[in-house]
Amino acid sequence: MTTTQNNSTFRAFRNRNYALFFTGQSISQIGTWMQRTAVIWVIYSLTHSASMIGFAVFAQQFPSFLLSLFGGVVADRYPRYKILLVTQTASMIQAILLAILILTNHYVIWEILTLSALLGIVNAFDVPARQPMVHEMVDDKADLANAISLNSAMVNLARLIGPALSGIVLQQFGAGICFSLNALSFIAVIASLVLMKFPEFKAPAIKKKITSELVEGLHYLKRTPAISILIILLICLSLLVFPYDTIEPVFAKVVFKGDATTYGYLTGSIGLGALIGSFLLASAKKGINLRMILLLSITVLGIGLILFSRMTYFALALPVGAILGLGSITPMSTSITIIQIEADANMRGRVMSFMAMAFFGMLPIGSLLIGTVSQKIGAPLTMLCQGISALTIAAVFSKLLPKVKPAIRD
Repeated sequence: MTTTQNNSTFRAFRNRNYALFFTGQSISQIGTWMQRTAVIWVIYSLTHSASMIGFAVFAQQFPSFLLSLFGGVVADRYPRYKILLVTQTASMIQAILLAILILTNHYVIWEILTLSALLGIVNAFDVPARQPMVHEMVDDKADLANAISLNSAMVNLARLIGPALSGIVLQQFGAGICFSLNALSFIAVIASLVLMKFPEFKAPAIKKKITSELVEGLHYLKRTPAISILIILLICLSLLVFPYDTIEPVFAKVVFKGDATTYGYLTGSIGLGALIGSFLLASAKKGINLRMILLLSITVLGIGLILFSRMTYFALALPVGAILGLGSITPMSTSITIIQIEADANMRGRVMSFMAMAFFGMLPIGSLLIGTVSQKIGAPLTMLCQGISALTIAAVFSKLLPKVKPAIRD
């Protein structure tokens, strides 16, 4: 019985390309979360400002918003694994530059923000290529939902390990070592891409103007409410709910009176909850009601935010952080699964770019908003309002979301 369950939960590993991808990305994502945690902690330690954390998130993600649509067109025109080779190499160079700045101790805030913006530009082309490529790695399309869920589990395993490890390394060795380890981690993902084997790429027979392809993508979304309403839902969540991580350092340092290690463990507990959510989704039976899972997870997130906002004792905050993680990852994972299943093959890159635009466009604006509000009314009350917003969004979209019946497409 255990063997059958394991085969069901990890069935996507039967695909060689996916197994390689998962291995390389697992290592790289740990480094990415180490760097993300270290950047936020360095900025907060220098400025003691939640608003500045929001601005740092804005600097990294707003360029992705501006360029993600073009990234989607590029992902539909050119071999996606080659695009990833370029973007992952560029991300490694960004991490090296960040490490050099910190290790030489010659850095100011604007330099860190500039390198964050550079990473945002790279991500605008990385995300629209990486997400649809999972579809290409899976030979049996019945394994697609499982592969996407395992992908989320891998990211959230890194979200568990990375911040906790980063907190320890920050405390013992400093931020420069965190950035150096992240740079090294990209070797794994680049090697996995080189080892993959794909059929010869067939470029679109007729290459239209970029603007024409973007308009075509918009028309496609209008004709596909199962996807467009999901994107509107993600816009609402990204603006009002997901930016709760902007005020996590404030809880770690001010509310719980801790240090970098406290912040690392707090972020790690959220990662643990997200990891559990990912494995639950990966183990779900085929044909499960994804709409119900999506709305339920947003409700759990809202309850988690309300509970966490009332926490004053660190030991109690950790299990509540796990509830936060459980509720926060599933909406994105479920939405990606539905979109990958529902979108036509020639539209996946553009559809994912619209999704990325919704996420990367609203999240930085939301981070600025949440950071600014937190400066005015305090982190606990701000998070309480976010929890109420999540419950309201779940209630509204329970009426708007059409029932999604998965229909696997090539």
